[in-house]
Amino acid sequence: MTTLAEPRHAAPASEPPKARMRRQWDKKLYWIATHSLGIAMGVIFVLPILFVFLTAVMSSDQALSSNFWPKEWHFENFIEVFEKAPLLQYFGNSMLYSTLATFGALVSAIPAAYALSKLKFRGQNLFFMLTVAAMMLPPQVTVVPLYDLWVRLGFTGTLIPLIVPYFFFDAFSIFLLRQFFLTIPKDYLEAAKIDGCNEFQAMIKVLIPMAKPGIAATAMFCFLFTWNDYFGPLLYTGETRDSWPLSLAIASFRGMHHVEWNLTMAATALIMLPVIVLFVFAQKSFVKGVTFTGVKG
Repeated sequence: MTTLAEPRHAAPASEPPKARMRRQWDKKLYWIATHSLGIAMGVIFVLPILFVFLTAVMSSDQALSSNFWPKEWHFENFIEVFEKAPLLQYFGNSMLYSTLATFGALVSAIPAAYALSKLKFRGQNLFFMLTVAAMMLPPQVTVVPLYDLWVRLGFTGTLIPLIVPYFFFDAFSIFLLRQFFLTIPKDYLEAAKIDGCNEFQAMIKVLIPMAKPGIAATAMFCFLFTWNDYFGPLLYTGETRDSWPLSLAIASFRGMHHVEWNLTMAATALIMLPVIVLFVFAQKSFVKGVTFTGVKG
């Protein structure tokens, strides 16, 4: 008895190189087409940063010309700016202002947001509406009485008038955290209370660990706002150079060295660097916190 061997299938012919290259090229074009809006926005945001860096490494004469690419690279400009102005002192003032203000905003906003999102009490909606109204209130409305208060207390010329208010009330931080806290189910808090936790312990041990992305997003928003704040430091520390943050110092630096745009751009690049580094390391938590903040109202 003979057995018939199964016929072997011929190996599929390999794809021609031209067809493979064309297919890969079509994939690239499709990716570019689907991400065209993001690419365009990325270019729009990157071009000013690139312009600042390229101007910062130019010579003083070329910085005043229409050339966009440096003929010679002068990285010593980043060292020279520290000789022109005490940027390290101004950097320390900015870090002190932004760090303490961010810490104060979180300390005051987390309990308030917890109360507005997880507790039930009379007038809860009214307090939330007042918080939203405070966000829409222009700072120029309250600047005169606040300035008069700090003058009477004798704290003008220091960073205290800029930092202390964040330890009592920051409407935007409360609103952002409240929206994020609403996305956390109450079952976790109720389970913690059954185990013997009070409201404060439930907030510290359960809610805050689960709300890290929202807290990180709120902290970054506050840090960026205070780091770039110009009006407040100009109002309270304008006549005291030792208390100037970088935002106020760079404006004065530009006024003193209005012809040396390369040094001005070098100082600007150094100011931008901490913010860029902060966003690179915290972008995942930032994006996640902002995304989940608007899930539930």
